[in-house]
Amino acid sequence: MHTEALLHTLKTLKLHGMASSITELTSQDSPAYKQALPILDTLIKAEVADREVRSIAYQMKIAKFPVYRDLYGFDFNESEVDEYLIRGLHRCEFIEDCQNAVFVGGSGTGKTHLATATRGASHSTSSIPSTVLIHYRVSEYLRA
Repeated sequence: MHTEALLHTLKTLKLHGMASSITELTSQDSPAYKQALPILDTLIKAEVADREVRSIAYQMKIAKFPVYRDLYGFDFNESEVDEYLIRGLHRCEFIEDCQNAVFVGGSGTGKTHLATATRGASHSTSSIPSTVLIHYRVSEYLRA
């Protein structure tokens, strides 16, 4: 990672003290600093990845999804769901087109599974805001 990219990443992570120290160490051109750069690069990449994983886990928890699910675990043979349509929803094209998706069906038809899988798919599409999908259960509103 080049110094400018390193500084940008540190500032993005709100590690301003480290960014300031990197600037000073770069100007000193120390051999020890140059040897430590690959380790620092690895640690920073690990921190970025960890924060992203924790962010997704937090958002999934807030959405009150029961567990992580994807389409690989959904058995289309056991459901009357249109597989082609669901795979299109999974690509989240409906979000880019500013459309809504509503899963309606009886108990045990896979609505929660499919909504959860679609929610997870939205994180892999960079042009889609991560907070765009919301999952509601009617039963939560009927308890009141």
